[in-house]
Amino acid sequence: MKTSTAIKIMICTAFIFQVFPVSGQTVNTGTVVIAQGTEVSTMEDFDNKEGATVHNDGTFFVYGNFNNDGLVSFTPGATTGNTLFRGLYGAQNISGNMPSDFFNVLFDNPATQPAFHLSGDIGVYGNAEFRDGIVDGDMYGGLVTFYQGASHQQVSDISFVDGKVRKTGNEPFDYPIGDGGYYRSAYMSEPSELSDHFTSQYILKNSNTLYPHSDKENNIEIIDNGEYWEINRTAGMSDIVLTLTWNEATTPSDILRKEEGKAIHIVRWDAVNKRWKDEGGVTDNEEKTVTTAVSGYGIFTFAKVRTEEEPTGLVIYNGVSPNGDGRNDFFYIKGLENYPENTVEIYNRWGVKVYEAKGYNNTNVRFDGYSHGRATLNKGKLLPTGTYFYILKYNDNNRLRDQSGYLYIN
Repeated sequence: MKTSTAIKIMICTAFIFQVFPVSGQTVNTGTVVIAQGTEVSTMEDFDNKEGATVHNDGTFFVYGNFNNDGLVSFTPGATTGNTLFRGLYGAQNISGNMPSDFFNVLFDNPATQPAFHLSGDIGVYGNAEFRDGIVDGDMYGGLVTFYQGASHQQVSDISFVDGKVRKTGNEPFDYPIGDGGYYRSAYMSEPSELSDHFTSQYILKNSNTLYPHSDKENNIEIIDNGEYWEINRTAGMSDIVLTLTWNEATTPSDILRKEEGKAIHIVRWDAVNKRWKDEGGVTDNEEKTVTTAVSGYGIFTFAKVRTEEEPTGLVIYNGVSPNGDGRNDFFYIKGLENYPENTVEIYNRWGVKVYEAKGYNNTNVRFDGYSHGRATLNKGKLLPTGTYFYILKYNDNNRLRDQSGYLYIN
């Protein structure tokens, strides 16, 4: 039975459509509505022509190539609508002049990698499941966008996006990106505005060719010559906290080697001054991460930097046990009263801001283990035991300083 015939049998009694086989493919020139609880399969290529519509609130199996020059969507506010890319004949092309909007989408194709050649743009509103197969938008020019509330699961070295991924909204996000057979995400904290969006890509190449490693700040010793990330703020004015993970298979051993007076930091190519800039960083050896609040956007990677600091008189006590026994009941920064022009921000390990304050003074403005401030998680509630990340910025004789590190709530 032809694929198009199967579609007619399933939906002709309920919907208006114009679907017909052409040279071994299914072509839609009208409207196809896949109702909730309904399954539709296209065993061969599917082509949604200009002016045509596919409205999917059910389950749509795509076994061949997929092209969209019309409208592919679902009912706004619905929690159904699954599109499953499962290749039967090798790699699948996902193309088209118009973006395709999916609620839930599955990538599952064990073909020779990359299994999905993405030249069109797709949007995810629910969940994207990366079961098997790399989605290659780098070579083919496509873009994957995750909208507010969207998520992903099962990302691994055998299934990720090789290319640009955009995230819109004011949520923290772990980008499902990689290159060369390695999943190498970038994790950002929540932007401040719903309309903001950031776009990220991981590149398994030496950045020195395009961004010379000899042009750098003095305290930077060695720059990662095996990989880099491109992270751009493509709309809005938000600042973010960025977390990158290292991998012994891709990150050079010279960067990871422990040395006295030196640390792994995140560095950024400063496109204005044409040199690498130290963005700082706090290392979590257990999670293999480096986290920092970035001062700009563009090209990022790791570097080994010298960490000698000028004395400021500040002592940070990074253990908080808010149990009312009078010991370590709040986040104590000794000496901060000498720098009244200051801000303190605290994030959980998923990049959600749980506290922010100006004029932190250890008395009436202090962090006591409860969620406070604008746009924080579970405002006014005691935070769970765990590791958090703090950023301290302060004015020292008209010199803006910043300090960051980990904070432990027990």
